[in-house]
Amino acid sequence: MDSLEILNVYSFLFYLDLLGTLAFAISGAMAAANKKLDLFGAAFLAFVTAVGGGTVRDLLLGITPVGWMQNFDYILVILIGVVITYLFQKYVRKLRRTLFLFDTIGISVFTILGVKKALLLEVDPAIAVIMGMFSAILGGVIRDMSINLIPMVFRKEIYALACIIGGALFVLLESMEVSFEVSALITILTIITIRIISIRYKLGLSGINDRTRFPFKKSDD
Repeated sequence: MDSLEILNVYSFLFYLDLLGTLAFAISGAMAAANKKLDLFGAAFLAFVTAVGGGTVRDLLLGITPVGWMQNFDYILVILIGVVITYLFQKYVRKLRRTLFLFDTIGISVFTILGVKKALLLEVDPAIAVIMGMFSAILGGVIRDMSINLIPMVFRKEIYALACIIGGALFVLLESMEVSFEVSALITILTIITIRIISIRYKLGLSGINDRTRFPFKKSDD
């Protein structure tokens, strides 16, 4: 990969990062609205949802200062997400699947970011997939625990597994020298599709005490 290619990848990663940040910020602000938190609470929840996973990812990879501390655009994007949610919360609350939509976009984008950043640092591909998962789910974990909910990753729902499958697919496409943009698009669509199918058909992983031979089963919801 020549210097121009690397520059293009980093540029695309930056805008992808902003997209994921906005999606997770709206997700966090909407969760705050559902719990009737005040504006500061919404901003705080949007912030930790948007940057929580990326912060842990960068610290584990030894990238300091972490991403959002190097560019004020991340803070602006989070504030935009809060303002959008605040101004249109009446409409947002009527859309039952909106939180799911933005959360799914967020995890798909952040999975790619985590994997790609790790690969650029020449981390083992298997560890890179784990970095992608951490990057994607930890912000949501912090969000849910902050408002006294069991995080989705701990429920009988295909959530983190979707990130792992997407991350592994991204690594495979990279090894086949598929362009980064195409690999990213395919991975995003794959993760979104897995999440939609799992919700539509109520598929989830079996609980540790479930007496079943099958790793996947319909949830009790």
